[in-house]
Amino acid sequence: MTLETMDRREAVEKLLDARDGALVVTGLGSPSYDVHAAGDRDDNYYLWGAMGGAALVGLGLAQAQPEKRVMVITGDGEQLMAFGSLATIAVAKPKNLDIIVLDNQHFGETGMQASHTGRGIAFDKIAAACGFAETAELRSLEEVDTLTRRLLRPGEGPRLFVLKITAENLPRSLPPRDAVHVKNRFRAHLGFSTC
Repeated sequence: MTLETMDRREAVEKLLDARDGALVVTGLGSPSYDVHAAGDRDDNYYLWGAMGGAALVGLGLAQAQPEKRVMVITGDGEQLMAFGSLATIAVAKPKNLDIIVLDNQHFGETGMQASHTGRGIAFDKIAAACGFAETAELRSLEEVDTLTRRLLRPGEGPRLFVLKITAENLPRSLPPRDAVHVKNRFRAHLGFSTC
């Protein structure tokens, strides 16, 4: 039996269309391409060469900017590398952090080898066991529409949602690769000086 999956770019576009001022941190690879394809913005923080860092960068940002929502958009392979970050985030209990895991059940950046999520690892269940306030697995764009409305309401703690996406390599939409430029424009967006 084949379970339903959704188009990654459509799902990400829906999330970003309803971001309502949320700061966005992207995981390495395809999540960065997906966010960039939906529109490059100063409040997008693209991670280059920081495999496994997206969720914890999101945590730090959520703690530093408690009045702003922070949305991390990452992939299953990247989140697998940062397995322990879920425990750290659960203990920190930020109410303004949402983690979206784009799960194609493959390591898309290295040749589409099957990932652990295709073999039974369920991030929504792991996050719930760690103590996240809200978790779910979504398989349709209609569920993403419902999620966008939920994300506009304040959380009781960190939230994690797994979007089961179709395993495919889409054309890359490359965001700026100059990390200093990305950092400086993000800082400027937040009203800080650049360095």
